[in-house]
Amino acid sequence: MAWFPGKDSPLKCMNSIAKKPLTWMEQRTGLATHIRGFLFEEIPASAGWPQVFGSVALFLFLTQALTGILLAFNYSPTPGDAYGSLTYIVREVSAGKMMRGLHHWGASLMVVVVAVHMIQVFLYGAYKKPREATWMAGAVLLLLTLAFGLTGYLLPWDNRSYWGTMVTTRLVGQVPLVGSYLSNLIGAGNGIGVVTFSRFYAFHTVILPAVMVGTIAIHVYLVKRHGVTPRAADSRPTRKFYPSQAYRDTVAIFIAFVALFFMAAMVDVPLEGIANPTDATYVPRPEWYFLFLFQALKYFHGALEPIGSIGLPTAAVIALFAVPFVDRGSARVVSRRAVAIGIVLLGIGTWCALTATAIAGTPKTRSGGTAEQKWTQFSPEEVAAVGYFRNENCGRCHNLGAGEPKPGPNLTGLQRRRTAEWLMQHFTTADPKRQAGREAFPIAEANALGALSTKLTPDSAAILDNEPAELAKGAQIYISDGCGGCHKVNGSGGEIGPPLNGVSERHSEDWMRRHFASPSAMSPGSIMPPYQFSKADEAAIISYLSSLPD
Repeated sequence: MAWFPGKDSPLKCMNSIAKKPLTWMEQRTGLATHIRGFLFEEIPASAGWPQVFGSVALFLFLTQALTGILLAFNYSPTPGDAYGSLTYIVREVSAGKMMRGLHHWGASLMVVVVAVHMIQVFLYGAYKKPREATWMAGAVLLLLTLAFGLTGYLLPWDNRSYWGTMVTTRLVGQVPLVGSYLSNLIGAGNGIGVVTFSRFYAFHTVILPAVMVGTIAIHVYLVKRHGVTPRAADSRPTRKFYPSQAYRDTVAIFIAFVALFFMAAMVDVPLEGIANPTDATYVPRPEWYFLFLFQALKYFHGALEPIGSIGLPTAAVIALFAVPFVDRGSARVVSRRAVAIGIVLLGIGTWCALTATAIAGTPKTRSGGTAEQKWTQFSPEEVAAVGYFRNENCGRCHNLGAGEPKPGPNLTGLQRRRTAEWLMQHFTTADPKRQAGREAFPIAEANALGALSTKLTPDSAAILDNEPAELAKGAQIYISDGCGGCHKVNGSGGEIGPPLNGVSERHSEDWMRRHFASPSAMSPGSIMPPYQFSKADEAAIISYLSSLPD
């Protein structure tokens, strides 16, 4: 491209072209002026790292909104389909497991960050005149954050969320005078069902986000109106938000994102079997940030229960809002706020003690599972069959339970369409349509798949679909080594050797390990042959045996 003498340079011409839309946008919206005013806002010279938590909390809320929208694309908000759609998201949708992990752990991290931000403001005395309304808006944001966790807890529709919400709705009904009205408002007047689920979903995805956005806008406006609280006796000149404080906020947000991404990538989000309203033996547990309240309720019985469930939380909320009107002193230097520091330490200590006690009192689980682990009630053949189903990638063409339609038939209810004889012939006969390297199943695997296919129901499929891989492998070893010929598990197997249910209550894992290596040494007179398992196989079968209920 030629440029003639007297014409503008290319760079100057490009700047002129880019300037026109920016000028148009500024004239119509004033956006550039607002951004400039935000970046170059005057802040106290004492502002620093303690002031980053508000920006991190805002970032986490935006992350929750984005991941929530992405999950909603494939989530079915009805009790009958919610669980199946969630398992579909985690297992079939690209990055679905990551999105659920970011959303789940983001909720926990947001509770932590908002709480830390409130503590920092409290210690600095940043709620004092004229910032009383700013503090109260922040208190509302804390309560809304907890409300998000409370309403979202039910949405997976697994046993954990169902029974945890059952406790919540029962506590709501204990509110004096208006308890019954509140129960009807959340759709729990006649127990948890479709109405409860739809209203929790509406609160979680429509009402609370709208209120949250409005409250954040008010909070940010008040912060800008009154400015960041300076330390007492700070006579240094103010400075601009950009670049020093903007850098600190960016670094803090980056650290929060890395921590969140690591949790989502490395730690599985809990998901138990589908909600079972008939399981009255289930021990409900709330999210970790509500465990302290769960534990506190144990100290109030009978007529005193409403004091623990309603009275104390209400008093805590009232005290939270009353802080700026009770403490009207002028001291803001943290080192001179001994009472504030004492209150914070007492609160954190009480919370930690109650939470630790609740965790210590959690019912014993085996193999990293949940207190119920209903899949352990199935025969070894059925448990092993799920492992074979996964190993042979049968899920490409068949659904074990709920899910999007696939080329092959759904295995749930297959016994109504095919006989046991037909299924055995199908599993043991070569089929050119099967994947390369597997023309027919060995007889032990075919027996297991046949046992599973003839008994699979929607409920049992939902339970077995969540079976841990290590325990499925352990059951496969149990089957392949013929352990069922001598031992009985869940009523299935021989009677030459002792039944294996509850073996972990009678023997340690080390004893089992030594027993495999030399049965006669550990059990004199035993006719069981020694087994030389690999480390992985040994760990798998011990995990399976340890998971068996009494």
